[in-house]
Amino acid sequence: MNISNIKSKFPVFKKNPNLVFLDTAASALKVDEMIDATNNCYTNEYANIHRGNYELSANLTKKFEDARKKVANFLNVSQSNIIFVKSATEGVNLISHCMSKEYLKDGDEIILSYLEHHANLIPWHLTGKKIKIVPLGLNEISEINYDELNDKINLKTKLITLTHMSNVTGSITNIDNVKDIAKTNDIPLLLDGCQFAPHKKVDLKDIDPDFYVFSAHKMYGPSGLGVLYMKDKWIDEFSPYQGGGQMIHDVDIDKSTYASGYEKFEAGTPPIGPVIGFSSSLNFMNEVDPNNIYDHEMKIHDYAYEKLSKFNNIKIYGSNKNKGAIISFNIEGVHNADLGAMLDKKNIAIRTGHHCCQPLMKHFNVTGTSRVSFGVYNTKDDVDYLVDSIDEIIKILL
Repeated sequence: MNISNIKSKFPVFKKNPNLVFLDTAASALKVDEMIDATNNCYTNEYANIHRGNYELSANLTKKFEDARKKVANFLNVSQSNIIFVKSATEGVNLISHCMSKEYLKDGDEIILSYLEHHANLIPWHLTGKKIKIVPLGLNEISEINYDELNDKINLKTKLITLTHMSNVTGSITNIDNVKDIAKTNDIPLLLDGCQFAPHKKVDLKDIDPDFYVFSAHKMYGPSGLGVLYMKDKWIDEFSPYQGGGQMIHDVDIDKSTYASGYEKFEAGTPPIGPVIGFSSSLNFMNEVDPNNIYDHEMKIHDYAYEKLSKFNNIKIYGSNKNKGAIISFNIEGVHNADLGAMLDKKNIAIRTGHHCCQPLMKHFNVTGTSRVSFGVYNTKDDVDYLVDSIDEIIKILL
């Protein structure tokens, strides 16, 4: 597929051809084949799945499970390790709930970093256990300090949970370093892949985490769907997260037994439409190739980084060379919210605020930043218009 004409795949540009959308880190725009597949599911194919003994249900059940297989192939793992949840956030909450119930004890320690999204921090606050959160500092380029990671591990360390790619700086975690440390010390590893999975090839057989989570809506797909990869060991050890239909084996009025495998974590009617739609999103990503997406986005990123760096009054946060296509910055004397509002008047969409990363904002000694994040549909023309608009706004406000 020719990336130079990729905008034609996104219906929003037909209605608003001059839109400059620079908030893909929050949620990606929606590709036409995903929209068509979701619409067709509800219009022509819909029935509840797994339970109906009629053709409509059987056909959609097969498409749903084929989608699970497609997700597994995308990650290079077995489909028996793929659990559908409503969001990556629910995936982390599922893990924290199950771990606190059966694995974590008062006084145990969890290591995470200042780069973490709130979704990979707050669930551990909610465990009900007296868990010690051990934060990792950052080095001079705002990358995780891996020497510190090794130093902080002790006998109480029960989990390392890190972002695969920061949603603020774009810094990509050195998985080889983290994996070696985790395996040497026999500590399970959870990776938040929300920012990485939409932009670069993910091979979980190589990465080998215990858990991996990401969201469909950041991958040109529907909202209301997250994916949780979980190793067999934990699938076998953990009790169900929620109760309801589908996750049972046998039920009496006063007791019940539960399904085995991933099914015990998928209580109730699943997100049928979103799963079918996401399958088509993956078709699109596979056709373009995630590594081609990354290369394209980083060319746009590097072009933008160079242009923004020429402003004497712009401070960019994070200078790691191993990163994704995200730039967070502040303009001296201009509040990020004001910048965002004024850019919106010019049909430019950026994200402002703390980006659900308040510990990182406090580390940077700011309350928030302006953030531009690139997707497969962005061009150098978008960057030129953004930079010219920022220059105009600075002249107006300063």
